[in-house]
Amino acid sequence: MAIKVGIAGYGNLGRGVEKAVSFAPDMHLKGVFTRRNPEDVKTETGVPVYAMDDLDSMKDKIDVLILCGGSATDLPVQTPVLAGSFNVVDSFDTHKNIPDHFEKVDQAAKKAGKTGVISVGWDPGLFSLLRLIDESVLPEGETYTFWGKGVSQGHSDAVRRVKGVKDAKQYTIPVQEAIDKVRAGEQPELSTREKHTRECFVVPEEGADLERIEKEIKEMPNYFDEYDTTVRFISKEELDRDHKGLPHGGFVLRSGNTGDNHHLIEYKLELDSNPEFTASVLTAAARACARMNGEGMTGAKTIFDIPPAYYSVKSGEALRKELL
Repeated sequence: MAIKVGIAGYGNLGRGVEKAVSFAPDMHLKGVFTRRNPEDVKTETGVPVYAMDDLDSMKDKIDVLILCGGSATDLPVQTPVLAGSFNVVDSFDTHKNIPDHFEKVDQAAKKAGKTGVISVGWDPGLFSLLRLIDESVLPEGETYTFWGKGVSQGHSDAVRRVKGVKDAKQYTIPVQEAIDKVRAGEQPELSTREKHTRECFVVPEEGADLERIEKEIKEMPNYFDEYDTTVRFISKEELDRDHKGLPHGGFVLRSGNTGDNHHLIEYKLELDSNPEFTASVLTAAARACARMNGEGMTGAKTIFDIPPAYYSVKSGEALRKELL
């Protein structure tokens, strides 16, 4: 039987999930749920659109709900609440707050007999798993993660929520000098500021206090306060013309030693569309979430807790024959 999927939130990420589910032969999209007027939202596949308040009446019609809100204000509230009624998957990406988010979702999901997969995307998510494997294989060494150059959805969303900001895009840019040192086997100690810079292109509302906006962005905890951040104010026309894409990517490197020998592991992602790729990870995780709940595994889960085979539509026999 097909896994019945619901999407909560229909921005770039929600549209990406809609597309990813359409490629999944074992999934069926039951509907999109939005805080906007459902009549104003047109989906690409023609799937029905409902108000977020209609979720209560859909508890028996959805096997797993994929949450596509932002990490700044949406997911910290939505995921624990909805985990009390649905199997849920989110891409919560505020790294330092993940343990607290996990505990809240775990409590709600266990009480309801549901499964909540949190913080699954490409980082946190795929890169997290690679870091775990690398450190297990090469326990003597250092792990380095670099993001970009690319548009961060979460950081862009956080900038757009600053009072006086009409629209914005935020680019994360790795410091090439730091990458070169790691690849050379130096195993340097790098601060957050030494690894990345951040660049914000901001469309202010008419009459907005630009000094206050810039200060609030640069001092925003968990997002910009630990980075060298540049804020550039531009027009809406410039943003639409020069910053319409959503590319991203990154590297995970493990520089380690086995006795006298040095080894370097490197993984790289180059993404034309950050939201569509993240949506594809969320969709695979939704398959795993439904399977785990069907086997009685409840509570919060991360990418570390999911058997890899559960992500795949293929049988164990096919995986052993084709991929092992």
